[in-house]
Amino acid sequence: MTAISLDIDGMTCAGCAGRVEKALRSVEGVSSAEVNLALEKASIEGSAAPDVLIKAVERAGYTAWYLEDVDLEVLEASRRASDRQAWLWLALAVVLTVPFLVQMIAMAFGLHWMMPYWLEPLLAAPVVFGAGWGFYSGAWHAILTRTGTMDLLVAMGTGAAFFFSLWLAVNRGAAAEGHLYFEAAAVIVTLVLFGKRLESRAKKSTSEAIRGLMALTPDTVCRITDSGDDEIVPLTAIAVGNVLRVRPGERIPVDGRIIKGATSVDESLITGESVAVSKSEGDPVVGGAINGDGLLHVQATAVGKDTTLSKIVRLVERAQSGKAPMQKLVDRVSAIFVPVVLGIAVVTFVSWLVAGGGFEAALIAAVSVLVIACPCALGLATPTAIVAGTGAAAKAGILIKDVEAMEHAAQIDTVLFDKTGTVTVGQPRLIRTQVVEGEDQKESLALAVALQRGSDHPLADAFRAAYEGQASVLKSPEQFRNHPGEGVAGSLEGHALVLGNRAALARYKVDLASAAEAETAAMEADGETVTFLAKDGALVAWFGLIDAPRPEAEAAIALLKSQGIRVGLLSGDSQAVADRIAGMVGITDVTAGVKPDRKVKAVKALQDSGRRVAMVGDGINDAPALVQADLGLAMGTGTDIALDAAPVTLMRADLNLVPAALDICRRTMKKIHHNLFWAFFYNVVGLPLAALGYLSPEIAGAAMAMSSVSVVTSSLLLRRWRP
Repeated sequence: MTAISLDIDGMTCAGCAGRVEKALRSVEGVSSAEVNLALEKASIEGSAAPDVLIKAVERAGYTAWYLEDVDLEVLEASRRASDRQAWLWLALAVVLTVPFLVQMIAMAFGLHWMMPYWLEPLLAAPVVFGAGWGFYSGAWHAILTRTGTMDLLVAMGTGAAFFFSLWLAVNRGAAAEGHLYFEAAAVIVTLVLFGKRLESRAKKSTSEAIRGLMALTPDTVCRITDSGDDEIVPLTAIAVGNVLRVRPGERIPVDGRIIKGATSVDESLITGESVAVSKSEGDPVVGGAINGDGLLHVQATAVGKDTTLSKIVRLVERAQSGKAPMQKLVDRVSAIFVPVVLGIAVVTFVSWLVAGGGFEAALIAAVSVLVIACPCALGLATPTAIVAGTGAAAKAGILIKDVEAMEHAAQIDTVLFDKTGTVTVGQPRLIRTQVVEGEDQKESLALAVALQRGSDHPLADAFRAAYEGQASVLKSPEQFRNHPGEGVAGSLEGHALVLGNRAALARYKVDLASAAEAETAAMEADGETVTFLAKDGALVAWFGLIDAPRPEAEAAIALLKSQGIRVGLLSGDSQAVADRIAGMVGITDVTAGVKPDRKVKAVKALQDSGRRVAMVGDGINDAPALVQADLGLAMGTGTDIALDAAPVTLMRADLNLVPAALDICRRTMKKIHHNLFWAFFYNVVGLPLAALGYLSPEIAGAAMAMSSVSVVTSSLLLRRWRP
């Protein structure tokens, strides 16, 4: 099963999105299809080929592109041309509608100035059937597929007003002046087109963040040939292993490793971190970051879709294209909305006739009902807020990969933190080495370092750092085994070795001497993490390591508490060490000595008690708990497994991003509720007023157009958010 993304053109409302979804789901081999109206994208999973999916969309009356099969520059040029054409049609509609507006204004001031009856259809026809032809084309496709859309409502309303007026003009001639509604048809089309242009521009603004990310890499790069010469080549020509020259002030084109030079790198547009990071030979660099004042030679380690920037873009796009459960409910409402409105229009028409209002008044009231009841605002309320919210979060270094996570985040009342590498810096230092009588300190340390060759655990880094850079000369262990949450074991030069905590010693039935018990308890009381080394079943040494809390941890946790959120600490370390770290950062709820499965149980126990739990972690040990939690937040400095497991990734190691992530999710959900309220309120108030004849078709058209614009503009306010 593969995931395919299509760009869709021509959708105007939630009904259109529903029709495209229906067409895609009818294709054999499609297991799921979701259409995002705000982004004009379709996300499809299944075995169907892109060309088959594109034909299905075209049969539904829309245009689709599979971006991997088209030239993006050609596509962008085509879209710009289409946009210009839309503005030209709107300009023509405005010019031809102005005489109608002058006529309406004159009548409002009591001046009886009317255009000749034969001139009105000549002016209105190009507006209604030229500039507004898209509504009629869309309405025809809606009828063929038996779905309700905005196009159907607008086409029926303007068509009824135009053809009724044309019938009066042909049959009554000059006597029909004052009873024609060509101006209603023309003004409605012009206003709706104007609203759609404003809406289109606003929708583009909501996705500005993702377009900004996509534009971070240069089109051409300087590659160093085998002979040492420079050659300028397209970015797409770069392969893993190529060496690139990056001059001061230039953007680093791909992920790589510095093999020559030193500089400071601005990664703010990727991580949200405003402070430049110092880099030198051997350090990794991320594509899209800005080189400071150093000349660099960078060897490419990831190109194309494998770069960090590309992964970020895909993650944000996936979140923006997905549908929240709330949106799915709105889609179901929108699906029946147009048929209900058509029924209301029929009832309105008949009621006016029965009440003696006359055919003309009945028709105008029905047209007003059709025009004002557009489902656009409903369809745009959720996706525009999600696009704006996730875009603002991405600029701040918060990647929200799952749109459902936003709904969960808005309800979180408990946050659990992993200790090592999350609440602490994750760079422990070895400060003490103790050995049993008869053992050598340096030899014991060498055994501990050798046993951890290949391990990426922070404690392993601390041992290697303490061995004065000589770890590379040590042999690798045989029969190596990793016990998450406990330690490691293996054999070296015929000796069975175990390195870990008390649980690791218990697993291998190693006795802890009473003298060691007393001393290690004192070490843990001082906040040291104690690791034991056993050889051939007997304890030979123990080590004291210490890891400082992150400088921002106390403030971030205080902020969470001020928001009424319960904060807890989960640690595989001893109770004494966990308590000491927790006390330094202001956490009172501590669960220590937990393996990965117990972390999951701790999360589940809170969930069973009715709490909505967020888990913050960075390591392999945390992955199960990140999945179990209602919301998983992975520190961006953590392992790929943790990043894959969590629906929210914090792109830099800053605990302030935890309350910030919860805040932007809450604000986004609040904005969605706000948008939906006004979208429903607008229809609840507007429909009865139109049915009772208090709204003219022109006012109804203006209200309908502005409702969509107001929803999108409201969502744009989320772009101002800063953590």
